[in-house]
Amino acid sequence: MQSPNNIENLIPGSLLHLSSATEKLVAKSSLNLSSPDLPSQEDAVLERKLRELKAKQELRKDWILFIVRDVVIFPTTILFILAISGYSLFTLIKK
Repeated sequence: MQSPNNIENLIPGSLLHLSSATEKLVAKSSLNLSSPDLPSQEDAVLERKLRELKAKQELRKDWILFIVRDVVIFPTTILFILAISGYSLFTLIKK
């Protein structure tokens, strides 16, 4: 089993799931309770990394919401309104 002291072992790869990082943080915290000789600076580094990951995940969520709302829904709504207006105009001209 790998040592939890190295942050790369706790957070592998670029595709990180926050829940797994949280689980590993909790596991590391429980390790700290059983072995108090680990320095608190490592805890501070791990918590800082976790805060950075949360901020990145929040930013990613904001971008996804922006794309869905402003790039997909808004133009779709405009096209729907224009289609209904065009149909009603076509039926008025045809009469």
